[in-house]
Amino acid sequence: MDIRKKIKLIVFSTETRAGRLFDMTLLWIIVFSILVIMLESVPALNAKYHGEFKILEWVFTILFTLEYLVRVWVVQKKTGYIFSFFGIVDLLSVLPSYLGFFVAGYNTLLILRAVRLFRIFRVFQLTDYLRESVIMGRAMLASLRKIIVFLTIMIVIVMILGTLIYIVEGPENGFTSIPKSIYWAVVTITTVGYGDLTPATTLGSVIATIVMLLGYSIIAVPTGIVAAEFTKTNLLTKNEEEESKPVSNCPNCGITVYDSKANFCRNCGASLHPKAGKTPAGKSIQR
Repeated sequence: MDIRKKIKLIVFSTETRAGRLFDMTLLWIIVFSILVIMLESVPALNAKYHGEFKILEWVFTILFTLEYLVRVWVVQKKTGYIFSFFGIVDLLSVLPSYLGFFVAGYNTLLILRAVRLFRIFRVFQLTDYLRESVIMGRAMLASLRKIIVFLTIMIVIVMILGTLIYIVEGPENGFTSIPKSIYWAVVTITTVGYGDLTPATTLGSVIATIVMLLGYSIIAVPTGIVAAEFTKTNLLTKNEEEESKPVSNCPNCGITVYDSKANFCRNCGASLHPKAGKTPAGKSIQR
């Protein structure tokens, strides 16, 4: 095995001890680099250890740059890695440092390195979690239209409530405009309650009470929509996986059979159930 294949096995595989050690070391370096970026954003620490932070930042940047170049070097189809999800993330983790030479403020984008921690799924073989995330994504996409309809209704409701509270309370109680009153309605119906605007009249308090109760009742609507779609998508995914599993092999030609309801081989036409008799002459091949 040549040196390139050996390095590729270490860099892209976790099945070997060296590969697992490489990925674990990489994850710890990513964690430390993120910690340095966060500590650098603290004014007191940055003023005291600015030089040390810059040195560490460039050490991490050089290490990640070398790692990226090695990955590009060892893969056969270089564009396949460069334009893959992890390839783009690996590149974005080093670009901000170099962009900092030309444009100020790009160094804060180094926090994008946190996305690289997704490699932990590969290190610990947590592929089932990735499968669940795909199911969740499909459920969210399937419920998108229902969520849009729900949000449209909510926008109309808060506009009506905001206008109503503006009429009841008026500028003398802090509700100086309809947009500001709509802001109060949004804050109240979402049960955030900043407290910067509060009704002063009895009727306004009654309206506020209704809005708060309405807020608690509507929380279950989007949750129920997504939960229903998630259950439906999860069931469909399991059915698809079951259908894609091989059922048996043809006793005549040995081809894999995926359809449990098939009676005859799709390749040679032989009966998949020999005890039931031979294939009748002239019978059309099923499936």
